[in-house]
Amino acid sequence: MSRATKRKHVQKEMLTAEWNGPIDDQRIVRIVAGRGNNLHEVFSVEDNETFLVSMPAKFRRNVWVKRNDYVVIEPIAEGDKVRGEIVRVLTKDDMKLMKQKGWKKDDNCDIEANTNRPVVTTISDLSCTDTDTDHDDPSEDTDYSS
Repeated sequence: MSRATKRKHVQKEMLTAEWNGPIDDQRIVRIVAGRGNNLHEVFSVEDNETFLVSMPAKFRRNVWVKRNDYVVIEPIAEGDKVRGEIVRVLTKDDMKLMKQKGWKKDDNCDIEANTNRPVVTTISDLSCTDTDTDHDDPSEDTDYSS
């Protein structure tokens, strides 16, 4: 089977296969980073921990995942560092299903702030409700009578 045909079949399987949530010991995790050699670091909300999972051979060069994508994994019993294998990459439709069934909460507080961007404060962010009257006005201390 050619590479293009294989990619077509894998993507078709991913998009048309009926998915009704994780089964048995499968878990839904969020991709944190790619670590190379088809390994991905993931974050499990259930266990509140980060660990490595592997991308199986059928997905390699056919399906791409990026940071903050959600995937379904199956645990590997003998795994010490690599503790799971990706079974399914969740699509936008799968994410809608997760929200409807209550499997995923909107918890954007876990997402780390991007430190590569400067923090910009707008005028609307500044509060004009400074009602502290204990401080002296510097213009009152200056004597211009001389």
